[in-house]
Amino acid sequence: MPTDQTPDADLRSELRTFGLSDTEIDTYVALLERGEATTGTVSEEANVSRRAVYDVAERLADRGLVRVNDHASPTTIRPRPPRRPSTPSPTDSRRSRPAERRHNRTEPRTSEVQVVKSRPTALKRLDRAIGRAESELLAAVPSHVVPEIESEIAAAAEDGTFVLLLVGGVDDEEASSYAGTADAVRCWDEQLPFLYAADNRTSMIGDPELLSGTHSDAKAVTVTDESLSGSVHGLFLSGYWPAATEVSVAAPDPLPSTYEWFREATFHAAAHHAAGRDVHAVVDTADGTRLAGRMTDVNQSLIEPATNDFSLETSIVVETGEGTASIGGIGSFVEDYRAESVRLETAE
Repeated sequence: MPTDQTPDADLRSELRTFGLSDTEIDTYVALLERGEATTGTVSEEANVSRRAVYDVAERLADRGLVRVNDHASPTTIRPRPPRRPSTPSPTDSRRSRPAERRHNRTEPRTSEVQVVKSRPTALKRLDRAIGRAESELLAAVPSHVVPEIESEIAAAAEDGTFVLLLVGGVDDEEASSYAGTADAVRCWDEQLPFLYAADNRTSMIGDPELLSGTHSDAKAVTVTDESLSGSVHGLFLSGYWPAATEVSVAAPDPLPSTYEWFREATFHAAAHHAAGRDVHAVVDTADGTRLAGRMTDVNQSLIEPATNDFSLETSIVVETGEGTASIGGIGSFVEDYRAESVRLETAE
């Protein structure tokens, strides 16, 4: 029978049969449009405060309608198809279809692992990773590759992507020529495994000879998986980056500035702290708590001098009205809180 209802009206009508409130419906529909989104994006799309998003996401998760990925930074929320009642009414099967159809169109990509055996393919993957990186790009490449990706890295930085570049096979006299290519640049006189990691989602690691095109047996492996890509991040940040020589560090962003990628926030916090500036931090945490106070310490090895006590420690310490709080990002396990967003301001 003809109907004058729009597809969204049908969808909202269906979701009301599951007992969802208007705010919960707005949030779920915003997620269906995105497929997966950060709490900040959901807040904007659904016109719901960031704090409310955490509460709504928890209620939707209890109903089996979303999956909250709090291992990512920032936290992401992924929609799931509505569960049908165990004893559906004759109309339930019809009512469940709009949400199921919408969910099927936004089903996230599955994890992938692929072997790369050619220089053109490896460079194509690297170019694509640079172009698609939204929050962060970590890259370790041989020196002869830098001219081929320099413009792409500059464009990524212009778009706001945080970039750490490690160049291998560079002697001390040549190192200064790579200064300013990324937010921070380091060089090593030895050849390192070629690798990149973008947004904790995609990564590649392999033989640097693959990029020379001279060794037919050289290979690399690409990964589209958060857990495995996180391991590549860890290898870069705990093994190669601290051992290389710092060539350049970009000037810190002017204050105030807000960050949803915690390593970037820590990078700029460390630069301000090293310059002797008093910084006030406002932090929205993964559990919905808001912390505010003077930043008293930064633990990191992103820029010299390193101030962390153990490998991969990346945190800031804030003196709040209720005491000192340590704050980390993705993968943090000793800090008091895990940040979703950090705003750095000049302390008054």
